[in-house]
Amino acid sequence: MADDMNPLLSLDARYYTDPKIFDIESSGLFASSWQFAGHASQLQNPGDYFTFEMAGESLFCVLDRDGAINAFYNVCQHRAHQLVEGSGRAPVITCPYHAWSYDLQGRLRAGPNIKAVEGFRREEICLTSVPIENFCGFLFVNLDPDARPMDEWFPGVRAELLAHVPHIETLRLLEWVEVPEACNWKVSVENYSECYHCTLNHQTFATGIVKPETYDIQPQGFCLRHTTECQNLESMSYPIDLDANAHAGDYSSWFLWPMFSFQVYPGNLLNTYHWRAVDADHVVVWRGWYSVDGEESETIRQLAVQDRETTVEEDIHLVESVQRGLKSRGYRPGPLVVDPRCGVESEHSIAVLQGWMRDAGDGRPRTCRKI
Repeated sequence: MADDMNPLLSLDARYYTDPKIFDIESSGLFASSWQFAGHASQLQNPGDYFTFEMAGESLFCVLDRDGAINAFYNVCQHRAHQLVEGSGRAPVITCPYHAWSYDLQGRLRAGPNIKAVEGFRREEICLTSVPIENFCGFLFVNLDPDARPMDEWFPGVRAELLAHVPHIETLRLLEWVEVPEACNWKVSVENYSECYHCTLNHQTFATGIVKPETYDIQPQGFCLRHTTECQNLESMSYPIDLDANAHAGDYSSWFLWPMFSFQVYPGNLLNTYHWRAVDADHVVVWRGWYSVDGEESETIRQLAVQDRETTVEEDIHLVESVQRGLKSRGYRPGPLVVDPRCGVESEHSIAVLQGWMRDAGDGRPRTCRKI
C-alpha cells in the first residue's frame, strides 16, 4: 500500500507464481465474474449449440425455439455424463449414456423406462442453467447466480462500443489467432493494461497506429478504458477514412476484468483479446478479428498478420521474461510509476488492476453481486 511518504509497490511475486493462488482464483474469481463464451453468430438456428470451458467446468450455449440463447452446465442430471461435445445442432439434448433427453430450455423430456419409477416427477428435473448475457453480439456467462448485470460491472461500455462500432451487431468472426504464452495470466493482462512500454517495445503500433503521447487508461467500474488518437494519416500502416464517422480516427479499448478486451483500431475495426488461464505459468491469448457479416477483408487480414508479427510477438518475449524474473531470488517488487497527471508514462491503471488481483488472490474477489 502507498502512503504520503512511500510509493505503491508492485504486487508480490507469489501472486504470479504460486499454484495455490491460481487455484484460489480458479474457484473464486473465475467462477464469479463475467467470462467470454462465444459469439451469438455461432448460433443461427434452433438447436445450434457449442461447448466451452471456464473455471474448471464444461458448459454449453444453445439457441432455443423462441430465439433465446441459454447456457447450461454440460452434465446430465441422471448419472453425470457429459451431454454434448464441440458444436453442432440437435432438436433435443440427448445424453449418450442412457438417452435421457432435454428440450432446448433444459427441461427433461424423456428417458427410457422412467415411467416405471413410482413418484418420478419429470417436471422437476432440468439442466442447471448459468447466467448469460448477449453483450453487443458477444456472449458472456457467470457461474455466480447472484451476479449483477454486465452493465453494472462495466458502466457505459455498451453505449461506447455502439458509438465506436455502429455496425457491431452485424459483425462476424473473420479470423482467430491463438497465442500461447509461458506466463501467468495476470502478467499478460498487466502488459496489455499499460502503454508505459509501448514506445520502446512496439515501434509499429506506436508509429503506425496510435500517437503514444495521447494515450491514457482510466478505470470505469470493473473496466479499464484505453483512449488515444490515431497516427497522422501519412504514417498509418493501413488506410482509414476519417470522414466515415465521429470516431473513425480513434483508438479505443475496453478491458473487462478479468480476462477479456474489446479493442477498436482506427477505422472502427473491432478485434478482441480473450485470455484463457491454463495454470500458474501458462495462458493462451485468443485474438479475434471481426468483419461485417464475416465478409473477407484484405485490410483486416493484413492487420491481423501485422499485429501477430509485431505487437503480439514483441509482447510474448516481454511477458515470458517477466515470468522468469518473478521466480528470481533477486527480485524485490519495485515502486509503480503512478503519475497524478496520468498519461502514457504512468502506471495508474496497473495500481487499480493489481488491487483487484490482490483481492482475488487472497480469496476475496471484488465482484458485483445482488444484495
